[in-house]
Amino acid sequence: MPEAPHVVVVGGGVSGLTAAHRLRGHGAAVTVIEAADRPGGKLQASPVVGARVDAGAEAVLARRPEAVDLFEELGLGDRVVHPGQGSASLYSRGRRRPLPKGQLMGVPGDLRALARSGVLSWGGVLRAGLDLVRPRTPVQGDVSVADYIGTRMGHQVVDRLVEPLLGGVYAGRADRLSLDSTLPQIAPMARTERSLLRGVRTSLAGRGKAPTAPGPVFASLRGGVAGLVETLAERQGERLRTGTRARALERREHGWRVHLEGSDPLDCDGVLLACPAPEAARLLREHVPEAASGLEGIDYASMALVTFALPASAFPGPLTGTGFLVPSGEGLTVKAATFSSNKWPWLAEEVAEANPGEDLVVLRCSIGRFGEHATLQRSDDELAEAALADLARVTGLSGTPVQTRVTRWENGLPQYSVGHADRIERVRGAVGRHPGLGVCGAAYEGVGVPACIADAGREARRLAEGLTAHPHTTDATDQQGANP
Repeated sequence: MPEAPHVVVVGGGVSGLTAAHRLRGHGAAVTVIEAADRPGGKLQASPVVGARVDAGAEAVLARRPEAVDLFEELGLGDRVVHPGQGSASLYSRGRRRPLPKGQLMGVPGDLRALARSGVLSWGGVLRAGLDLVRPRTPVQGDVSVADYIGTRMGHQVVDRLVEPLLGGVYAGRADRLSLDSTLPQIAPMARTERSLLRGVRTSLAGRGKAPTAPGPVFASLRGGVAGLVETLAERQGERLRTGTRARALERREHGWRVHLEGSDPLDCDGVLLACPAPEAARLLREHVPEAASGLEGIDYASMALVTFALPASAFPGPLTGTGFLVPSGEGLTVKAATFSSNKWPWLAEEVAEANPGEDLVVLRCSIGRFGEHATLQRSDDELAEAALADLARVTGLSGTPVQTRVTRWENGLPQYSVGHADRIERVRGAVGRHPGLGVCGAAYEGVGVPACIADAGREARRLAEGLTAHPHTTDATDQQGANP
């Protein structure tokens, strides 16, 4: 009876661990190697005043089924939680203002609601309204978010609404981000509707007929989204090797050899690269130069998350809402703040249980947009000080934190620049011509957790279906070793 094919997955983040889980489901033996000393990638959590608080993504889009379905599949269904009451706001023109109703990813579909929100000046509202009378804007191929939406509705809509919302996902700039890849809800309107505002209004009016799951928009796990990768890592067991970096790939007659830094090589039938684009490009350069060239063209943004635990009495009154977004022109260092204790009732409960007699709140501040190198060169203490100053300006905060945690994600967010979809199609086409080779991760089809899970599942299935079960040149079990 032939042995199960052996696949080496390079990268132990959510994409790599999900791919390994799916590959095992397809009957493969899987080894995951992760260069860092711990798995999970950008999904990490650590204690803040006695409660586990995510240090990376804190929620998944629940209206895409992949993440929530995987929670259930892994037995985590009883830990699924949803945000509490309240909504996010925008700090625009000197104060917090409600996000206008009737908008889709910041693109307005209701001029009256836009005017009432106060996010734009009256001149900005009038300029947005010109979209209703302007002739159609022809769109040939992919264009930047700023080019199209700015032409239709003016720069204030781009700068004060669209870019802050995109910034939470990509930490990118609207003049560089791809309309097709970052705003797939809006891009079809650019090609079919004369008025973007009417297109948004029509889309929102028909949303009840859209193929999206009912219920809350976002979901998380009690104890943090990081619980997902922790569970996947446990399922992988000893075949997850941390502190192990792939040095090179070698094509062999019947499969691949993965050369490791400081360890013996791994012989396998297939290799799935679930690592960031620069690392994948390095490993592919010799065998698939076209794919390597495409991946080298993907820029990355760095960011930092500053988490505070503060006495509730440090604020002039109760915090309301779930946080706020900040346009880049407001003179603040932070681009967003999440009132975590408000957003996640389970977290408020755990903080209260761990700190009886104290009334503490937890907040997270996000810092860093694409190209803001100088900002992130500040020390942790300087970033925390800047974030506190911004919170004081926006909320009236006047107290001292009980605990501060600064987490940095160097080159953590891939930038989906104009032409991204075509670039990825070329990369995957080139990789697909090499049997037993695949790529997946945040750099390809979406940066959110559900998108990464979906991409990993598709590529794992494609790779498994393409592998033929045959005896290995070296038994996979003998090569595992212990985690370094």
